[in-house]
Amino acid sequence: MKFTHLHVHSHYSLLDGLAQIDPLLDKVKSLGMDACAITDHGNMYAAVEFYKKAKARNIKPIIGCEVYVAHESRLQKRPGIDDARYHLVLLVKNEEGYKNLVKLVTKAHLEGFYYKPRVDEELLAQYGQGLVALTACVQGRIPRLITSKKMDEACETALRYESFFGKGNFFLELQYHEHVEEQNAVNDGLAEIAKKTGIGLVATNDIHYLNADDAEAQDILMLINTGADINDPERLTMKNDDFSMKSAAQMEKELGKFPGALENTQKIVELCNFEFQLKKTKLPRYTPPEGYTTEQYLRQLCDKGLEFRFGNNPSKEIIDRFEYEFGVIKQLGFIEYFLIVQDFVNWAKSNRIVVGPGRGSAAGSLVSYLLNITEIDPLKYDLLFERFLNPGRSAVSLPDIDMDFADRRRPEVIDYVGQKYGHDHVAQIITFGTMAARAVVRDVGRVLQYPYSYCDKLAKMIPFGMDLAESLDKVDELKMLVAGDEKAKRLFSFAKKLEGCARHASTHACGVVISPLPLDEIVPVQHPTADDNGLVSQYELHAIEDMGLLKMDFLGLKNLTIIEDTLSRIYVVQKHSIDLKTVPMDDKPTYELMARGDTVGVFQLESAGMQRYLKQLKPTQFEDIIAMVALYRPGPMQFIPQFIEGKNGLTVPSFLHPKLEPILGPTYGIILYQEQTMRIAQELAGFTMAEADTLRKAIGKKIKDLMMASKQKFIEGCIKNGIPKKVGQEIWSWIEPSADYSFNKSHAACYAMVAYQTAYLKAHYPVEFMAALITSEKNDVERVGYLIGECKGMGIEVLAPDVNESFHGFTVIPGANKIRFGLAAIKNVGENTVSEIVAVRKENGPFADIFDFMKRINPKVINRKSLEALIKAGVFDAMNERNLLLVNIEKLLEI
Repeated sequence: MKFTHLHVHSHYSLLDGLAQIDPLLDKVKSLGMDACAITDHGNMYAAVEFYKKAKARNIKPIIGCEVYVAHESRLQKRPGIDDARYHLVLLVKNEEGYKNLVKLVTKAHLEGFYYKPRVDEELLAQYGQGLVALTACVQGRIPRLITSKKMDEACETALRYESFFGKGNFFLELQYHEHVEEQNAVNDGLAEIAKKTGIGLVATNDIHYLNADDAEAQDILMLINTGADINDPERLTMKNDDFSMKSAAQMEKELGKFPGALENTQKIVELCNFEFQLKKTKLPRYTPPEGYTTEQYLRQLCDKGLEFRFGNNPSKEIIDRFEYEFGVIKQLGFIEYFLIVQDFVNWAKSNRIVVGPGRGSAAGSLVSYLLNITEIDPLKYDLLFERFLNPGRSAVSLPDIDMDFADRRRPEVIDYVGQKYGHDHVAQIITFGTMAARAVVRDVGRVLQYPYSYCDKLAKMIPFGMDLAESLDKVDELKMLVAGDEKAKRLFSFAKKLEGCARHASTHACGVVISPLPLDEIVPVQHPTADDNGLVSQYELHAIEDMGLLKMDFLGLKNLTIIEDTLSRIYVVQKHSIDLKTVPMDDKPTYELMARGDTVGVFQLESAGMQRYLKQLKPTQFEDIIAMVALYRPGPMQFIPQFIEGKNGLTVPSFLHPKLEPILGPTYGIILYQEQTMRIAQELAGFTMAEADTLRKAIGKKIKDLMMASKQKFIEGCIKNGIPKKVGQEIWSWIEPSADYSFNKSHAACYAMVAYQTAYLKAHYPVEFMAALITSEKNDVERVGYLIGECKGMGIEVLAPDVNESFHGFTVIPGANKIRFGLAAIKNVGENTVSEIVAVRKENGPFADIFDFMKRINPKVINRKSLEALIKAGVFDAMNERNLLLVNIEKLLEI
């Protein structure tokens, strides 16, 4: 008997399902089944991952969801309303069904969320086409009516549901659970309804884990979710019955007495034929000014950029590079992509939002530089376009231009994109926190009621970055303890089954998706939290990319906020506006500051180790900073002494071939950048830049077949260029290990630019810079104290907070080398209290004394704790003696 599982919960049924996607599909395969559905509770998180991995195993994927159906309207949200909600399994038949399921799941989250995301019968009637529906477990509406002995109503409801989905698309779902009290009565009732109505029966098992012996582990998972006591006999549990993935033979044994129930699983498989159109680019529509095509408009913007960046007569090298890049961008169909990116970047810059000079490989693109997307001249620093966009790659995906913005103003940029393309076309991207090795040991231990100290000791034996299996294999002390301790053995047996399971959903730190259509026609969306009305996709970033949607990284960088705040302070205090684009890159005081190691607060150059190396290096040019950003990482750090010796003329590097000298001379013989590997392949072996990037990728990702082909091509190319075979082999053997430490120079150059800019501001405007820096760290008491000590060493005095002079952040006192402490940095003083003090003072002038203060401040924003904190911080020291105020604090609060 052929059978397919149609009611399956993966670990994306958060803290309810145990099975991760790979083992789930491997189990399907091992049972000899060639199709399977995914029906997680209330969401479609797994859809794309499940689809891709099932296809790779030659298993037919059926996309679905077990939705919650409101008792009445999804819009009702009174207390206790969710005590009466029902389960319903929905499976996608076709494209229309997929779109309708996306609509249902989205509306359940955006309109019907009240403890759980709920649809209602109004939505089912509206969006039922293209779906197959099953009545679900005993928590379904029809099973609940049966257990309530309302058979006539159950029959009427079944016919009504059949009308939502169409005849032949609605099934009465039978399950076998020996210890679920109502199950037999429900099955008999469903069979009776089937006889009366002609609606088909279908056999399922409500799968929450893969193997029968996983029941207790899944129970532990549920206890982590609910926080219930493991010894409470009344708690919710599923371990008394079998919710595993059963074989076809077992399903026949348990439910074979119901005619057609097993066979109908195959009818449903035949009905469900939805295919994702993956990797098909779906860019939002960019509308150029009237009279222009998108290509004409992009070229015009680039022409303006050429004049702005290089004057009226750019060199032939620049023009040739531009024409080449533009041709590739046009050939690959990315014209609109560049227009979209330049639009929001230039909007941010025109609204005085500090934008990073670039990040990643995008700085290798001259077109990006001309469009104002990046601020690094790629020709000047030998950055390569093909490292960013390789026309020779067999699978061409959208370019990857990630952008840094001042973190405080990042939401403004996202909001602008929403206004431009439609707020329903733009969402942040979901991400999932999973149970990592150490955390899962603590979670399981807590559920098992083991002492915290015991679990913590076990967790701390697990090295960071190691999973449980590897830790038990490599950490002898842990291995011995688990082998000899029954408690530890039990804990780890559960922890290994739970490790890697999704624990919660949250919002990706930077990912944003922009769609050509309203997102709920392509991707299910939800709110990030109950209190946040924004949108977040239910597909994580890899799935979003697979769907062909535009995924952008809008990163909030605190250092850019520090730059923005420093520039603002300079303008207010010194009436001087600074354009960072015009900052000289050979500024002597800036390099002297770095050479002194005076880099606290300087982006990328702040650590003690970096300060030590900078003192030894004594940088004199921007290339030195790029190199240090690339070198100060675990792999290449070993080469820092060699680089410093080369810089200071203490050693002279040797080269295997003269052609290597111009490529590796600037890094004193070290293959520091991936771009250098590409140049070597081009200059010595005759590779095109596209081929050189393919070689770089093959080495970097250790793709064996591609590496072997590249090696042969490289050595043959060297021979053709008159380089002896032995030398070619030697160069290859030298290039190959460089993949473990070489770095993307484009990215290093971008971050070196931010480092240089922060260093420049610290060197020339130290008071304004330090005020901005301390303000950025106002919530970290220890860090604030450290930075105040740094100010003292710089000859800058940080004055105590004052109720009549302090603002939210740390402020510069004009005409003095002094900073006034910010009120928001005082512990136990909330933002509302600070805002009230500043607003009242601004409206009616300074406070005359403590009594005036207490009379004018709204008592709702100040309590004993916050008043005590203000007094102890010294904000009233100019008015009264501190101890006197503390003694009389209760009387002051009565004013």
